[in-house]
Amino acid sequence: MTLKLYAHPFSSYCQKVLTALYENGNPFEYRTLGEEKTDAELEALWPIKRFPVLVDNGRTVMEAIVIIEHLGLYHPGPVRLIPEDPKQALEVRLMDRFFDNYVMTPMQKIVFDHIRQEKDRDPCGVADANAMLDRAYAWLDKTLAGREWAAGDTFSAADCAAAPSLFYADWVHPVGEAYARVRGYRQKLLARPSFARAVDEARPYRHFFPPGAPDRD
Repeated sequence: MTLKLYAHPFSSYCQKVLTALYENGNPFEYRTLGEEKTDAELEALWPIKRFPVLVDNGRTVMEAIVIIEHLGLYHPGPVRLIPEDPKQALEVRLMDRFFDNYVMTPMQKIVFDHIRQEKDRDPCGVADANAMLDRAYAWLDKTLAGREWAAGDTFSAADCAAAPSLFYADWVHPVGEAYARVRGYRQKLLARPSFARAVDEARPYRHFFPPGAPDRD
């Protein structure tokens, strides 16, 4: 087995890569973070200590979307997550950046603020993050019109990014009823076997969610 993934099941960015791995049935060694030995291994590989990190036959690959692209190049499977057509690939990459920057990032801002001491909290920043999520939901609801998945008719890396982004964002800033397409898309992602598996693997860690995980999903 050449693939070794340093990840934690409850991490949104790790779920992004896990979804890609499960889509294509790529065998890999799961190095679960949160244990002293694996955490030390991660730091030796990537001193920044951000995850997930993939090791492929001695080569270290960082950043979730780069890992997904790496898998497509070196370990392709039946589901092509980055389209061969460069124009279609551009749309996938655009949507990937949208979910990371305008859904995942503000969601994490809200979550991390809960971890801080009361005196260190940033109510203005949290308000801005909630406002960004409202704008993101509105834009996405329009963009999804006529689309089967985030970037078109086929499941792609954009959906790997969307799944954990919308999953956790709805926990901290619920997707309103006005955004029926987004709500339906989120449920569709949860029903996708690859992401459903990632969600199930993370269930034992829900009590760690700083704002408190809702009793659903």
